[in-house]
Amino acid sequence: MPLRYLHTMVRVKDLDKTMEFFALLGLEEVRRIENDEGRFTLVFMAPPGQEECPVELTYNWDGDEGLPSDSRHFGHLAYRVENIYEMCQKLMDAGVTINRPPRDGHMAFVRSPDNISIELLQDGHLEPQEPWASMENTGHW
Repeated sequence: MPLRYLHTMVRVKDLDKTMEFFALLGLEEVRRIENDEGRFTLVFMAPPGQEECPVELTYNWDGDEGLPSDSRHFGHLAYRVENIYEMCQKLMDAGVTINRPPRDGHMAFVRSPDNISIELLQDGHLEPQEPWASMENTGHW
């Protein structure tokens, strides 16, 4: 059997807040597992019509003491968007940190509430637009 992508798992500290963030990106909950014995919740979220490409949000009910506090060690998640400027404005209006603004009309990086780096890539080409084109980076991606 050939190799098949299943999902990307990220640990989250505040499940509701993280789900709200991914909903802003356009993802929807496609599956949920509550495990009373293991004391954890798994929520799978994916873009509509792409349920085979979910992100798994793992929430440990008793916290994650002893685990690294910076979730960025795994890299990033990447999503293609219709209009990178509109998406970044929507996220910024909701209080999301834009680490690398879409100055070139092609790529941006944002942060989830759990410090997860999310790469946004423009579908097709958009010319650089102000005020994004002159914005400096607000962090590292």
